[in-house]
Amino acid sequence: MTITVAPPVEELTASLRDNKKHLLLAASGSVATIKLPNIIQALSSHSNLSIRVLLTPSASRFLAGQSAEQPTPASLSTLPNVDGVYGDTDEWREPWTRGNAILHIELRRWADILVIAPLSANTLAKVVNGMADSILTSVVRAWDARGELDSDALALRGGNGGEVAGAEVPGEAEASSSSAAGSSSQMLTAGRSQVEGGTGSGNGGRSRRKKKRIVVAPSMNTAMWRHPITAKQIRVLENEWGVGRDKDGRDADADGGASQPRHCGGGNEDDGDEGDGWFEVLRPQSKLLACGDRGDGAMCEWTEIVRVIEDRLSLNG
Repeated sequence: MTITVAPPVEELTASLRDNKKHLLLAASGSVATIKLPNIIQALSSHSNLSIRVLLTPSASRFLAGQSAEQPTPASLSTLPNVDGVYGDTDEWREPWTRGNAILHIELRRWADILVIAPLSANTLAKVVNGMADSILTSVVRAWDARGELDSDALALRGGNGGEVAGAEVPGEAEASSSSAAGSSSQMLTAGRSQVEGGTGSGNGGRSRRKKKRIVVAPSMNTAMWRHPITAKQIRVLENEWGVGRDKDGRDADADGGASQPRHCGGGNEDDGDEGDGWFEVLRPQSKLLACGDRGDGAMCEWTEIVRVIEDRLSLNG
């Protein structure tokens, strides 16, 4: 599906100085995609927030203007704070030439946080196995999992105030082959000095966490959620790549299935103890599913996702 409301990629670099929090909000192929407009509308009161939306081809099938709660992807761009809607065809609109920006890299640099709601069983499997066959999975695959690459881009954001969950400490800047990076090289050089030492006037004196966060809200049929392979994949996100992974005794195992441990949704207010992880899983809830079954696997309440976004980006602080 072609989504024609994606702004030029160079705009991403220009917007690094907009003094706003940057939410990259994505949806993969699940009926819970229809909650995306609700999430965006609920965040509309935050004038310091910029949202860019990523849709997989499967997700876009649930937003094709079928009903009032299923608007078209283009209409999402008219919602408050939305500054772009992207699909797979936006990645390579024109044949690439040396010096051109690469969209999934620029989106990663731009984002303070990536929220995938819903995360389908298919996209979960792709993420855990490192596949990069769409703009969404390419962003995830290119995420700064070591917290070393994006400090220069963050320096340009120095005056936006407030603590951002997962903002980086200084590290070596990623070499870029993009025109956007080329055109902003002087800004990046000037900004680098603002992040030396991790805190100070360049970032409003706020402390910076080591890594930017990816928050996912799985959504799938009960049989899919309880499948042993799902338990293994969730264990990777929570136990191997998860933020604060040792605090909750997380132990999703293949025998019990992913549905066994703990509660629906995310934790309480973020205490900053991320450990070495960068993923946060908002576990599904049990309810009547779109297929007619009743059981676990439904995406957690969209209001919970809004609460987590507001907390992780310190939008209310």
